[in-house]
Amino acid sequence: MDTEKKIEILGAAAKYDICASSCARAPRPVGNDYIGNLSSSGICHSYTPDGRCVSLLKVLMTNSCQNNCKYCVNRVTNDFERASFEAEELARLFIEMYRRNYVEGLFLSSGVKRNTNATMEEMIKVLEIVRLRYNYKGYIHLKILPKTSENLVERGARLATRLSINLEAPNPNRLKMIAEEKDFKSDLLDTMSLIQKQVDRGLVRAGHTTQFVVGAAGETDAELLKTTNWLYKHKSLKRAYFSAFIPVENSLPPYSTQYTVNSTLSHAPFPSVPLLREHRLYQADWLLRFYNFNLSEIMLDDEGNLILNIDPKLAFALKNKERFPLEINKASYDDLLKIPGIGVTSARRIYRVRKEYKLKDIKELKNLGVVTKRAAPFITVNGKLGARSQTFLTAQQLELFQTEKSGLARRQVELLKA
Repeated sequence: MDTEKKIEILGAAAKYDICASSCARAPRPVGNDYIGNLSSSGICHSYTPDGRCVSLLKVLMTNSCQNNCKYCVNRVTNDFERASFEAEELARLFIEMYRRNYVEGLFLSSGVKRNTNATMEEMIKVLEIVRLRYNYKGYIHLKILPKTSENLVERGARLATRLSINLEAPNPNRLKMIAEEKDFKSDLLDTMSLIQKQVDRGLVRAGHTTQFVVGAAGETDAELLKTTNWLYKHKSLKRAYFSAFIPVENSLPPYSTQYTVNSTLSHAPFPSVPLLREHRLYQADWLLRFYNFNLSEIMLDDEGNLILNIDPKLAFALKNKERFPLEINKASYDDLLKIPGIGVTSARRIYRVRKEYKLKDIKELKNLGVVTKRAAPFITVNGKLGARSQTFLTAQQLELFQTEKSGLARRQVELLKA
């Protein structure tokens, strides 16, 4: 199999690993009168914390895998075309793409072909060739496989900019439902601890991350957020990624078995998880990481899931109406972060400006980056309400959500009113 075919297969297979990226699959123009033709697979856009967009070659070392994870397209029982790169071949391909300005960095993951350490050895060889032979100093994200030995984790940490290992599920019971071969503690958490050790030594400049497949094991948002919050506090995790479960051929998690009215089993195809759920998880995760929210302040419904029809910050404000309105000239920094429409940057600006100047009008907040339409019902500015009537606007907002046709939406709104 030639290199172009491999990159088409293994670049497409890598799309399930997330790195704050969007696929950059470039359409091929009609005709021959053009320049700048890009490879159709394997290139993605990743956004750095400072907002820069960089192009990465995101690719698998191999899509062959000895595991049979029910959610994964690359599982051993799935019948499709397999391919593998040689270390020299992949390193050369990346450097050629880098020299031609197609990509600025590398994201390397893999299935487990023979065994974990043998596969990791091949992946690390790619990094060694790129770093030592070609003297490449740029960004490399290396995916660490479950049960990787400590010496290979250390070797990878010395070569990569960022490391990651996918937990996929929030706890052992959920993982067993979708990946029976994996042990949550010994295979995943213990390997993450080896990564943490290297991060604490300062070898991994960009830290380490993980990923969850949302909805593949029937887990609740409460379970996902509890685990991610624990990882931030105890495992030095840099960031958690959430990937909404998309059914692939023959993927049917055991919990999707349903009972009909007459108690007979019905194996209904499990639907895709709404992307809105993934989006709400990222918003809640953001509140925990940057907005000084406690886990108990994230509003959940009776089933332990985030409220889909409004964002988590607005849900908190509506549920805690007695805390508002807040006087913008006196509220603490943490309280400013609780106000809808005020982000980290605008909160810092308000906190800094009011040391020398008393804010007198809500229009001044707009110049500081505040989304005043969202913030108005929850603030006063120099004693004046930001909106005509906070109670009226809040009630109006609730009535709007109550018009939703979904019974779930109505139940979620009732929780906020309680």
